[in-house]
Amino acid sequence: MNRVVDHVVTHLEEPLKLEAMAKLAYLSPFHFHRVFQAIAGETLSDFVKKRRLERALTLMAGTKPPSLTRIAAACGFSSSSDFSRSFRQRYGVPPRAFDLKAWRREHLAELRSAMPRVEKLPARTNPDGFTVRIRDLPARHVAYIRVRNPYKGDGVLRAAGRLEAWAEERGIADRQWLGYQWENPEIVPLKDCHYHVAVESERFAASGEVGCFRFPAMTVAQVEIKGDVHLELRALQWLYGSWLPRSGYVPADQPGFEAWIGRPFAHGTSYFEVLVQLPVRR
Repeated sequence: MNRVVDHVVTHLEEPLKLEAMAKLAYLSPFHFHRVFQAIAGETLSDFVKKRRLERALTLMAGTKPPSLTRIAAACGFSSSSDFSRSFRQRYGVPPRAFDLKAWRREHLAELRSAMPRVEKLPARTNPDGFTVRIRDLPARHVAYIRVRNPYKGDGVLRAAGRLEAWAEERGIADRQWLGYQWENPEIVPLKDCHYHVAVESERFAASGEVGCFRFPAMTVAQVEIKGDVHLELRALQWLYGSWLPRSGYVPADQPGFEAWIGRPFAHGTSYFEVLVQLPVRR
């Protein structure tokens, strides 16, 4: 199921047929349909459509959003009319009539209630003295555990502990640890977000809750953080709001990363040493 979900979220622009996804899961289409629905709580078709619409909202919320026709194609809808019909079914109105600002305000309020409060930085200021390093990273495989609704409870902390024990058994626990999520929590309800605790590894046959994923080579804008969660949130705010618009770069179609310096939560849950990495392109 991890293999199927990874394929879906990274190939939304392609046809995602039941038969092909069942083959990825090494199950017959009949059994795959039942297993996927039991684990995901929805059919494959509903899961794919939801992810495509969430991706469409993310593109619509960009500073220079593509046309709705290009968004429909980029998200795997067969036509603009198919996109509009699916959008209306889920959100009640067609894309052109959707109040994106109100939607973001609602989800930002939910996000802020789940996260420590951070005062908005004045535009183009950098009171914390953050500096950006541009790095070219090679392609890499990671072993990961996916955590649903990471903003509630201690699911991420417990998943990190389980993956650390798994990595210890294989002698890879001192490699690079990462945290990432594909969904944008300003757009996607927090209950539908997933955080991945990961460690770099060789390619392996995934089993149980530990999945295997390959990231392509990429360029990242990196900021080093040593402090509490407020400092990391300010760094993200500055990176997106002040540095990025003047940098000549735009975000690449990859998740942002928390690259841990050492093992995850090595200093507890109130002090962190991480590299915040934003994938970018010219």
